[in-house]
Amino acid sequence: MTHSGRRGGGPLGPGAGAYADGRGLARRRRRRWARYGAGAAAVIVLGAGVAGWAVYVKLDGNITPDDAAAAELERYAKERPTSLVKDAQNVLVIGSDSRSGDGNEEYGRDSGSERSDTTILLHLAAGRRSATAVSLPRDLMVDVPGCLRPDGTRTEPMFTMFNYAFQAGGSACTIRTVEKLTGVRIDHHVVVDFSGFKDMVDAVDGVEVCLSEPISDKAARLRLPAGKVTLDGEQALGYVRARKSLGNGSDTGRIDRQQRFLGALVNKVQSNDVLLNPVKLYPVLDAATSSLTTDPDLASLRGLYELVRGLRDIPTQHVQFLTVPRESYVYNTNRDQLVEPEAEKLFERLRTDTPVAVSREPRAESTSPESASPETASSESASSESGEHGTYRPPTASGAPSPTPPTPTFRGNTAAEHGCG
Repeated sequence: MTHSGRRGGGPLGPGAGAYADGRGLARRRRRRWARYGAGAAAVIVLGAGVAGWAVYVKLDGNITPDDAAAAELERYAKERPTSLVKDAQNVLVIGSDSRSGDGNEEYGRDSGSERSDTTILLHLAAGRRSATAVSLPRDLMVDVPGCLRPDGTRTEPMFTMFNYAFQAGGSACTIRTVEKLTGVRIDHHVVVDFSGFKDMVDAVDGVEVCLSEPISDKAARLRLPAGKVTLDGEQALGYVRARKSLGNGSDTGRIDRQQRFLGALVNKVQSNDVLLNPVKLYPVLDAATSSLTTDPDLASLRGLYELVRGLRDIPTQHVQFLTVPRESYVYNTNRDQLVEPEAEKLFERLRTDTPVAVSREPRAESTSPESASPETASSESASSESGEHGTYRPPTASGAPSPTPPTPTFRGNTAAEHGCG
């Protein structure tokens, strides 16, 4: 019985189950601390996982799916153009001037309708080798199809200003109008309001622009000095929306400023490693997702990630901004119309995922006497179309294969440019 140990219920000596010098006790203490450490680590990992999941759920729930637009587009699925290039994506970005919603009422009375203050067709090349953002002027005269109104009635097809499409039938009507105009299949769409735009600018601690002259615009709530200045969200909104007090007061100047600002924003995000730093990325994602209404496929963090994961590797010189070739409408100089064949050439290159070049002052191509016969030079001189949007030449009259034409150059800029204006 003297050897029964624990089972016999006898007392344990100081060295029972251990070495006489106490090393067993030390080992037990180390094991205990190891268990405590493992437990603490598990709690930290679990806490981080719960926090990460909470962040994911919050950001994921911020995005509003545009189910009504998806249903309307499905109704007209047979009339929509098809995608021609695998992996290339076309996203329609719509800036809404709605005064409803948190933070938007301060910009005017809510009339119960909204218009597209800004619309950009963003083409993401296959392999994400480039991104091309094409601005569509709100005053452009286009064919708007019959669309579903919010009250359930339908509009009649009409030839009118482009921004009427969003006012009459929302994003679905705008997408159908753009597809009819360009022949480009819209894969996704994003709608951003005033408040969301401001929040995104503030989330990156402002965006630097360079102004060639001071700005004082009471209507736009804007008072800025000339030179380099960092705009906060409120100032940025006034800068991209101001029209009458800046430049010549045309929509062209406003669109140019929008494009330069977006280029500066892309530069800011890439240069500050926002996409790689979770601490910097979270407020940007929170601001961005809170302001977005998207097609159902994009209305989740995973959907957005799948779309933009390759964008961070695109060099800023390959992020391009341009405006669709247009001129004053023949019957109303306060409206715009497309310049042909330049506009169709641009749309064709977007459809086929063919490179497009931009320059602030594109130069027309010319044929030198040394490289062409007088007949060819004369024919090309008579038939080529040139202007601020570039030069295009049709195939030769003989039907012989033409040399590969140079990439057409359109008026625009890249995110790598930092000119004052």
